[in-house]
Amino acid sequence: MLWDALTLQLGYNATLVTLGATMLGVGAGATGTYLYLGKRALVSDAISHATLPGVVLGFMVMVALGGEGRFLPGLMLGAALSAGLGLLAVTGLTTRTRLHEDAAIGAVLSVFFGFGVVLLTVVQVMDAGRQAGLETFLLGATAGMLRDEALTIAAGGAVVLALVRLLHRPMILVAFDPEYAVGQGMRLARVDLAMMGLALAITVTGLKVVGLVLIVALLIIPPVAARFWSERAGHVVMIAGAIGGVAGYLGAAVSATAPDLPTGPLIVLAAFALFVLSLLMAPGRGVLAAALRHLRFQRRVHLRQGLLALAAGQPVYEPLTLRLMRRAGL
Repeated sequence: MLWDALTLQLGYNATLVTLGATMLGVGAGATGTYLYLGKRALVSDAISHATLPGVVLGFMVMVALGGEGRFLPGLMLGAALSAGLGLLAVTGLTTRTRLHEDAAIGAVLSVFFGFGVVLLTVVQVMDAGRQAGLETFLLGATAGMLRDEALTIAAGGAVVLALVRLLHRPMILVAFDPEYAVGQGMRLARVDLAMMGLALAITVTGLKVVGLVLIVALLIIPPVAARFWSERAGHVVMIAGAIGGVAGYLGAAVSATAPDLPTGPLIVLAAFALFVLSLLMAPGRGVLAAALRHLRFQRRVHLRQGLLALAAGQPVYEPLTLRLMRRAGL
């Protein structure tokens, strides 16, 4: 059954969900690269946790208006408004007080998430809330996802990816050297707002699949893994998108074969497996490559010292040096 899921043979709806999760992973990996390179990774955590009150309030408003409370675009709109408010709170606390950004993020994250949990508890005792399934937004779930929901998630990931391509140069400049970007005539506030807006968009888009608790992992793990494979920023963005896409694909496929398992953790575990693979196997910065370089350097040093000892007529006692010299026919 797992092979059927990996080869997209579990049915039309399961295929759409898997492809939607893949597109989400590509967009998240590419977007998270700018946050990672700009040392703004914690901002995505604040954004994700700030979405919970918006999701619950969106559900309550739609039910009060006589609509379908689980209408995904309505929930995403509420999440976006709530996350935007949280982002403004972080920015305000950072710019208008003496708080550092990490302290502001911690305060906003905990307050918004706590408020969301209270609202979620209130919804659970409502007649309409008992069947809402809003708890799936915490860890993500693709079981029972409708065709329109999968298409919405895929379209959101594609739009974010297109905007990343359009805004790549200014966001890379601001992430690496804000002062140089200002010298080039760029407005830091606007570029920073665009970067945070993309992080907000991908967070809101991925709530149904990955969940608000773990969406930050899909934003950060792929670029961290991609950094082992390249020194060029453009290549890191593309590799991070590919890693995020593969993680989304594998996690959604496994989740399709085991509906009781939450999708978000499976996607994150797949991303972590790719990170470990990158950590060990990357040719430039991987652990194994570094160990091989050290071993080759050690052998060159021992052989050089042995040759110097021979030239000076001195005895060689080091076993490794003797072994290497014998192999070299000396």
